[in-house]
Amino acid sequence: MKFPRRVKILATLGPASNSDDMVRRLVEAGANVFRINMSHASHDLMRETVARIRRVEEQLGRPLGILVDLQGPKIRVGTFANGAAELMDGQTFALDRDPALGDVTRVYLPHPEIFEAIEAGHRLLLDDGKIALKVTGVTGDRITTEVLHGGVLSNKKGVSVPDTLLNLSAMTEKDHADLEEALDEQIDWVALSFVQRPEDVMDVRKVVRGRAGVMAKIEKPQAIDRLEDIFKLCDAVMIARGDLGVEMPLEQVPGLQKRMIRMARRFGKPVVVATQMLESMIHAPVPTRAEVSDVSIAVFEGADAIMLSAESAAGDFPIEAVETMNKVAQAVEQDINYQSIIRAQQHNPEATAADAIAAATRQVAETLDLAAIVTYTSSGSTGLRAARERPATPIMVLSPELRTVRRLSLVWGLYCYVMPDPEDVEDMVARACAISADAGFAEQGERIAITAGVPFGTPGTTNMLRIAYVGGQ
Repeated sequence: MKFPRRVKILATLGPASNSDDMVRRLVEAGANVFRINMSHASHDLMRETVARIRRVEEQLGRPLGILVDLQGPKIRVGTFANGAAELMDGQTFALDRDPALGDVTRVYLPHPEIFEAIEAGHRLLLDDGKIALKVTGVTGDRITTEVLHGGVLSNKKGVSVPDTLLNLSAMTEKDHADLEEALDEQIDWVALSFVQRPEDVMDVRKVVRGRAGVMAKIEKPQAIDRLEDIFKLCDAVMIARGDLGVEMPLEQVPGLQKRMIRMARRFGKPVVVATQMLESMIHAPVPTRAEVSDVSIAVFEGADAIMLSAESAAGDFPIEAVETMNKVAQAVEQDINYQSIIRAQQHNPEATAADAIAAATRQVAETLDLAAIVTYTSSGSTGLRAARERPATPIMVLSPELRTVRRLSLVWGLYCYVMPDPEDVEDMVARACAISADAGFAEQGERIAITAGVPFGTPGTTNMLRIAYVGGQ
């Protein structure tokens, strides 16, 4: 089999990987989807990166997904007269609307939405949570706080308000401009930062209008309170553990990760586990034992994709990082306990013909020990349903739409190929048998399961299950 790994690898591109040769080597090491972080990319750089990925895709003859990650609102303090101020535990410190340079007693906070929403008792976390403040009083232009955990606060450091629901859109003017440019380049996924409520997802869907999949990044405590509603509205979810771990107690993040992976499985939505998975490999050629365990847990839990950030974008060992993730994932999927753990998370199918056929296909394939499941899909929904079942049998997806195939490259267990719609059922069976043999999934005389919607070319009509012998024996 050419692609023995089911979980997908999402690699971020950056200064360490900004050449055709590096992108190709990352694919050969195991990357399936590439992330462009608009916090660090101009429109010109984004376009160059997309073109680079598409060139490598054509050279290798393998569909590659592209995810553009929007920056989202960035809340920061102003500047200090001395460049920084050291805050001591227990002291009083204020944030106000006065743009004058700050000192050890106060600093400018150019975000009126915080003044409107924050209340006494709420927390302010500064510089990725290194400094913690508790609000003791609020007026129209001043927030008075007590320093819970002090430290040196320097210019333009970030501010998090984990207890406060802000009247702030997840999309800034920069995000709108970035999104329009990315959609013009026909990217496959867009990741939305700073999601607090379902309406944030709806705002970006109105702009995207089906031209890309919408991925909600779960990184705010407010999103945790509305998880089910957010999951229903987005096309995929990213568990952004870095920011989530700043705004919530760290010990709660592993449980939330498990909860979100299972919820995504229930809704049939792809889920990406992200942030610091192999952080030490930014500067080291091998990971820590804890990082290997962290990657393994995400794979055991059934995540669709695992992500590298700075490891592949700016690290010293981007190829080794992808190779390590690939080896760890393969080892997990071959573990004796893997299938039983995955099966324990099985959900009942939805009450639709398509979902019933997907569930039946998994059961038939495993009962009869079929070589592969082959699904025909136009919109991608059949592939998503097949992946939701997490069968032990490999899933091949055939689609006439290149954009569908690219988007599905993020989804667990799907090996995707572009192929025109078959002329009739017999043509469908012949093509499925031929490509499953050519791709190395089935040998002559083995059986495969084929699912499709008849009539062909009509999205969302999966209504047929067929078992066929490869080679017609």
